[in-house]
Order: sequence, then structure tokens, then C-alpha cells
Amino acid sequence: MLKEIRPAIVMMVLLTALTGLVYPLAMTGVAQAVFPHQANGSLIVKDGKVIGSELIGQNFAGERYFRGRPSATSDTDPNDATKTVAAPYNAANSSGSNAGPTSKALFDRVQAYTAKLKAENPDAPVPVDLVTASASGLDPDITPAAAHFQVPRVAKARGLPEAKVRELVAQSIDGRFLGVLGEPRVNVLKLNIALDALKGG
Repeated sequence: MLKEIRPAIVMMVLLTALTGLVYPLAMTGVAQAVFPHQANGSLIVKDGKVIGSELIGQNFAGERYFRGRPSATSDTDPNDATKTVAAPYNAANSSGSNAGPTSKALFDRVQAYTAKLKAENPDAPVPVDLVTASASGLDPDITPAAAHFQVPRVAKARGLPEAKVRELVAQSIDGRFLGVLGEPRVNVLKLNIALDALKGG
């Protein structure tokens, strides 16, 4: 009996050690050696303090900053654990709104966002990514069009020439990966950090 069971036990222990310890440790070592920034969360450090990640959006308020896409993430209501409340960019609860194209709540929300943005910049069409949430609710990037749309508001709030802010946006555009994959995009956190570093703003 033991003769038949022994190979199964040896294989189980061997495969557990191989796939549960050796392989993960090897991959962690390779990642730390080859891609340390990405392996540690793509963190952004300013003045020795972590202020965010390139991979997770943040809720920027006020007129002086560029804003990201709306976020549909939520959190537990502190007053009633059976309910949820809106908690933009809640990385612990990544989710979309799950509202479909026939949803009145979604339609009303998009209309409200559009009206507010149109009042900020009546001369330009409102980019769709400024009024719709991403599937994760954590998208850190916006399209170049969405960044350029916000330039007049940010420039006015900071007392900067629009041309200077537009130039900063142009410098902040990340192109397609390998020139082919994905779309050009602007990381909102990195753009706002560069904006704070501008003289005269």
C-alpha cells in the first residue's frame, strides 16, 4: 500500500515546492532585477514621499488641476453596512457602474457632466472620456483631447498663458507602445506634478 502511495506523495511535495516556492521566487527575483519600478507598483515619489501610482487614478479637485475620468467605484456606507456610497478611485473596490446604454441614471449623469464641462469650455466639443467612467473605475490616463480640453480652465486658475500649459500637455503625451499598441494617452498624476513644477503658476 505504502509503495503505491509514496510516488504520489513525493510528486505532490515536489510540485508544491516547485510551483509554490521556486517558481514564484524566481519570477519575483527576475522582476526585481529587470523591471524594479513596475514590480514595486509603479509608485511615484515626490520629496521622498510616495504620492501615488502611475497605474491608479486619483480624485483631483479644484480648478488648478487636470482631472481624470469619472470613477464609479464605491465603498461601504459607514452609517449602514448594507449600503454603499460613492468613493471615487477606491482601489480596494475596483468596478464599473454596470449601467447600460438604456440606463436613465447613466444618461442623467453623463448629461450633468457634459453640461458642467461645456460651461468651462464652451468652444470645444466635450471628450467622451471626461463624462464616462472606465470599466475599472481606476483609469489613471485620459486622451490628449481630454487634457487639451481642460487647458483654458487650468491656465486661468493658475494665471499661466494657455500656450505654456498646452506645451506641457504635449510633452506629457505617452505614445503607442512600440509605436503600434494602444492609443496615445496622458497620465493625469504625472501631468499635475509637472504642472506644479512650472514657474509662474
